[in-house]
Amino acid sequence: MRTEREKMLAGKLYDPGDPELLQLRQKAHRLSAEYNATLETDEDTRKKILHELFPDIGEEAYLQGPIQVDYGCFTSIGKRTYANFNLTILDTCPVQIGDDVFMGPNVSILTPLHPLRWQERNTYQREDGVRTDREYGSPIVIGNNCWIAGNVTICGGVTIGEGCVIGAGSVVTRDIPANSLAAGNPCRVIRAITEEDRMC
Repeated sequence: MRTEREKMLAGKLYDPGDPELLQLRQKAHRLSAEYNATLETDEDTRKKILHELFPDIGEEAYLQGPIQVDYGCFTSIGKRTYANFNLTILDTCPVQIGDDVFMGPNVSILTPLHPLRWQERNTYQREDGVRTDREYGSPIVIGNNCWIAGNVTICGGVTIGEGCVIGAGSVVTRDIPANSLAAGNPCRVIRAITEEDRMC
Protein backbone atom coordinates (compact mmCIF):
# COMPACT_ATOMS: atom_id res chain seq x y z
CA MET A 1 0.00 0.00 0.00
CA ARG A 2 1.34 3.46 -0.88
CA THR A 3 2.24 5.91 1.86
CA GLU A 4 0.49 9.29 1.95
CA ARG A 5 3.77 10.87 0.80
CA GLU A 6 3.95 8.54 -2.21
CA LYS A 7 0.32 9.25 -3.08
CA MET A 8 0.87 13.01 -2.76
CA LEU A 9 3.91 13.05 -5.03
CA ALA A 10 2.11 10.86 -7.57
CA GLY A 11 -0.76 13.37 -7.82
CA LYS A 12 -3.29 11.06 -6.13
CA LEU A 13 -5.76 11.95 -3.39
CA TYR A 14 -3.90 11.90 -0.08
CA ASP A 15 -4.31 12.84 3.57
CA PRO A 16 -2.31 16.00 4.42
CA GLY A 17 -2.78 15.23 8.10
CA ASP A 18 -0.43 12.25 7.78
CA PRO A 19 2.22 12.43 10.57
CA GLU A 20 5.20 12.19 8.17
CA LEU A 21 3.85 14.99 5.98
CA LEU A 22 2.96 17.11 9.00
CA GLN A 23 6.53 16.77 10.30
CA LEU A 24 8.02 17.73 6.93
CA ARG A 25 5.73 20.79 6.66
CA GLN A 26 6.52 21.92 10.18
CA LYS A 27 10.25 21.71 9.42
CA ALA A 28 9.84 23.73 6.21
CA HIS A 29 7.67 26.33 7.94
CA ARG A 30 10.26 26.67 10.73
CA LEU A 31 13.10 27.07 8.22
CA SER A 32 11.08 29.63 6.25
CA ALA A 33 10.55 31.65 9.45
CA GLU A 34 14.24 31.40 10.36
CA TYR A 35 15.26 32.56 6.89
CA ASN A 36 12.85 35.48 7.04
CA ALA A 37 14.21 36.51 10.45
CA THR A 38 17.85 36.45 9.29
CA LEU A 39 19.35 39.67 7.95
CA GLU A 40 20.46 39.53 4.33
CA THR A 41 23.90 40.69 5.46
CA ASP A 42 24.25 37.35 7.33
CA GLU A 43 24.95 35.50 4.10
CA ASP A 44 26.43 32.36 5.67
CA THR A 45 23.41 31.70 7.90
CA ARG A 46 20.94 32.37 5.08
CA LYS A 47 22.83 30.05 2.74
CA LYS A 48 22.87 27.29 5.37
CA ILE A 49 19.11 27.62 5.94
CA LEU A 50 18.39 27.60 2.20
CA HIS A 51 20.41 24.42 1.67
CA GLU A 52 18.55 22.70 4.50
CA LEU A 53 15.19 23.88 3.17
CA PHE A 54 16.02 23.09 -0.47
CA PRO A 55 18.47 20.15 -0.65
CA ASP A 56 18.50 20.57 -4.46
CA ILE A 57 19.43 24.23 -4.92
CA GLY A 58 21.99 25.47 -7.42
CA GLU A 59 25.02 27.65 -6.88
CA GLU A 60 24.42 31.38 -6.56
CA ALA A 61 20.65 31.00 -6.27
CA TYR A 62 19.28 33.87 -4.19
CA LEU A 63 15.87 34.30 -2.57
CA GLN A 64 15.38 37.81 -1.22
CA GLY A 65 12.77 36.79 1.34
CA PRO A 66 10.42 36.69 2.98
CA ILE A 67 9.59 33.24 1.66
CA GLN A 68 6.92 30.69 2.54
CA VAL A 69 7.49 27.07 1.58
CA ASP A 70 5.33 24.01 2.27
CA TYR A 71 7.99 21.27 2.01
CA GLY A 72 11.07 22.50 0.14
CA CYS A 73 12.46 18.98 -0.23
CA PHE A 74 10.18 18.48 -3.25
CA THR A 75 11.47 21.60 -5.04
CA SER A 76 14.62 21.93 -7.14
CA ILE A 77 16.02 25.39 -7.88
CA GLY A 78 18.60 25.96 -10.59
CA LYS A 79 21.84 27.91 -10.62
CA ARG A 80 21.76 31.71 -10.42
CA THR A 81 18.00 31.77 -9.95
CA TYR A 82 16.66 34.86 -8.17
CA ALA A 83 13.36 35.59 -6.43
CA ASN A 84 12.29 38.97 -5.08
CA PHE A 85 10.13 39.54 -1.96
CA ASN A 86 7.31 37.20 -0.92
CA LEU A 87 7.99 34.02 -2.87
CA THR A 88 5.49 31.26 -2.01
CA ILE A 89 6.08 27.64 -3.03
CA LEU A 90 3.48 25.00 -2.17
CA ASP A 91 5.23 21.85 -3.34
CA THR A 92 2.83 19.02 -2.61
CA CYS A 93 4.00 17.74 -5.99
CA PRO A 94 7.48 18.29 -7.44
CA VAL A 95 8.46 21.83 -8.47
CA GLN A 96 11.35 22.23 -10.88
CA ILE A 97 12.77 25.72 -11.39
CA GLY A 98 15.54 25.97 -13.97
CA ASP A 99 18.80 27.92 -14.14
CA ASP A 100 18.83 31.71 -14.46
CA VAL A 101 15.14 32.13 -13.65
CA PHE A 102 14.18 35.57 -12.33
CA MET A 103 11.03 36.12 -10.30
CA GLY A 104 9.52 39.45 -9.27
CA PRO A 105 7.80 40.11 -5.93
CA ASN A 106 4.76 38.12 -4.80
CA VAL A 107 5.22 35.11 -7.09
CA SER A 108 3.19 32.06 -6.04
CA ILE A 109 4.01 28.55 -7.28
CA LEU A 110 1.06 26.37 -6.27
CA THR A 111 0.94 22.64 -7.01
CA PRO A 112 -2.01 21.72 -4.72
CA LEU A 113 -5.44 21.00 -6.17
CA HIS A 114 -8.71 20.18 -4.45
CA PRO A 115 -11.69 18.06 -5.48
CA LEU A 116 -14.48 20.00 -7.17
CA ARG A 117 -17.21 18.14 -5.27
CA TRP A 118 -17.60 19.29 -1.68
CA GLN A 119 -18.30 15.69 -0.67
CA GLU A 120 -14.62 14.88 -1.31
CA ARG A 121 -13.23 18.34 -0.41
CA ASN A 122 -14.67 19.04 3.03
CA THR A 123 -12.87 17.99 6.19
CA TYR A 124 -13.68 14.68 7.84
CA GLN A 125 -12.67 12.82 10.98
CA ARG A 126 -10.36 9.82 10.63
CA GLU A 127 -10.76 6.66 12.71
CA ASP A 128 -8.00 7.92 15.04
CA GLY A 129 -10.02 11.08 15.76
CA VAL A 130 -7.86 13.45 13.71
CA ARG A 131 -9.75 15.94 11.50
CA THR A 132 -8.27 16.21 8.00
CA ASP A 133 -9.24 16.60 4.35
CA ARG A 134 -8.38 15.15 0.96
CA GLU A 135 -6.11 16.91 -1.50
CA TYR A 136 -4.09 16.14 -4.59
CA GLY A 137 -1.65 18.05 -6.75
CA SER A 138 0.15 18.31 -10.05
CA PRO A 139 3.82 19.22 -10.71
CA ILE A 140 5.13 22.54 -12.00
CA VAL A 141 8.15 23.05 -14.27
CA ILE A 142 9.75 26.43 -15.05
CA GLY A 143 12.42 26.17 -17.73
CA ASN A 144 15.81 27.87 -17.83
CA ASN A 145 16.16 31.60 -18.51
CA CYS A 146 12.57 32.61 -17.69
CA TRP A 147 11.42 35.93 -16.31
CA ILE A 148 8.35 35.67 -14.06
CA ALA A 149 7.13 39.19 -13.29
CA GLY A 150 5.54 40.42 -10.06
CA ASN A 151 2.28 39.02 -8.69
CA VAL A 152 2.27 35.97 -10.98
CA THR A 153 0.47 32.83 -9.84
CA ILE A 154 1.54 29.52 -11.41
CA CYS A 155 -1.01 26.74 -10.94
CA GLY A 156 -0.49 23.00 -10.62
CA GLY A 157 0.21 21.00 -13.77
CA VAL A 158 1.84 23.87 -15.68
CA THR A 159 5.10 23.75 -17.63
CA ILE A 160 6.63 27.08 -18.67
CA GLY A 161 9.14 26.53 -21.46
CA GLU A 162 12.64 27.97 -21.38
CA GLY A 163 13.20 31.60 -22.27
CA CYS A 164 9.65 32.76 -21.48
CA VAL A 165 8.53 36.09 -20.05
CA ILE A 166 5.33 35.98 -17.98
CA GLY A 167 3.73 39.42 -17.55
CA ALA A 168 2.89 40.94 -14.17
CA GLY A 169 -0.29 39.77 -12.50
CA SER A 170 -0.74 36.72 -14.72
CA VAL A 171 -2.42 33.52 -13.57
CA VAL A 172 -0.79 30.65 -15.43
CA THR A 173 -3.23 27.76 -15.79
CA ARG A 174 -1.86 26.04 -18.92
CA ASP A 175 1.50 25.25 -20.49
CA ILE A 176 3.44 28.08 -22.12
CA PRO A 177 5.74 27.11 -25.03
CA ALA A 178 9.41 28.07 -24.97
CA ASN A 179 10.49 31.61 -25.87
CA SER A 180 7.03 33.10 -25.48
CA LEU A 181 5.81 36.40 -24.10
CA ALA A 182 2.62 35.56 -22.20
CA ALA A 183 0.33 37.48 -19.87
CA GLY A 184 -3.19 37.73 -18.51
CA ASN A 185 -5.73 35.93 -16.38
CA PRO A 186 -5.83 33.26 -17.59
CA CYS A 187 -2.32 33.68 -19.01
CA ARG A 188 -2.15 33.45 -22.81
CA VAL A 189 0.69 33.60 -25.29
CA ILE A 190 0.93 37.07 -26.84
CA ARG A 191 3.76 36.33 -29.25
CA ALA A 192 7.13 34.65 -29.66
CA ILE A 193 10.28 36.34 -28.37
CA THR A 194 12.65 36.74 -31.34
CA GLU A 195 15.87 38.41 -32.43
CA GLU A 196 13.80 41.51 -33.18
CA ASP A 197 13.53 41.99 -29.41
CA ARG A 198 17.32 42.44 -29.11
CA MET A 199 18.29 45.57 -27.12
CA CYS A 200 22.09 45.25 -27.15
